[in-house]
Amino acid sequence: MKEAVGIMGGTFDPIHFGHLAAAEEARQRFQLARVLFIPNGSPPHKPDYVPSPAERRYDMVVLATASNPAFEASRIEIDRPGLSYSIDTLRDLRDRLGPNAEFYFIAGADALLEMLTWRQPERLADLCEFIAVSRPGCDLRQLQHTVPPALLSRMHLLEVPGVLVSSTELRRRAAAGLSLRYLAPRPVVRYIAAHGLYSHSPAGSPAPVD
Repeated sequence: MKEAVGIMGGTFDPIHFGHLAAAEEARQRFQLARVLFIPNGSPPHKPDYVPSPAERRYDMVVLATASNPAFEASRIEIDRPGLSYSIDTLRDLRDRLGPNAEFYFIAGADALLEMLTWRQPERLADLCEFIAVSRPGCDLRQLQHTVPPALLSRMHLLEVPGVLVSSTELRRRAAAGLSLRYLAPRPVVRYIAAHGLYSHSPAGSPAPVD
């Protein structure tokens, strides 16, 4: 029997409500049996950005997804040495989950616009379908002009109403000692405060929980 599996990768530094809302919308819309959240170990497309330690980011994903039985945190990339390439992850998942798993790769439409810079993008379409997530009203015509037909034919567009927030903004707020409440799950906010994540500047302090 076929099983539709969503794959949501990223640095998750930190994970926030925008990630969770997109995953849940995709799960319902495409009748996914589960969604795997896969924090990457070493992102190849962000050479100037040093993410938080992988174990910290994985812990936050575990905390954020614990309340949804259809969500699952995966260590597949942080346990694999070297740069984290999507093609390698999909091949590993195929080996682990077998031929009955149908993969849906969930990513922001802006990220999918850069697919041609990924490793072996033409092979990705053989392993999965894509869900391009955007905000309501976002102009997605660029995808039609940028993504090759072979990949575009495997792509589904998904508008997700939700929190207009980014991990970059959360890191900035945490460094400034501003509240992250209503932007990320409470256990994640507590974890950030407990470990003093993102408070790298002398003026910064851990983000308050409330």
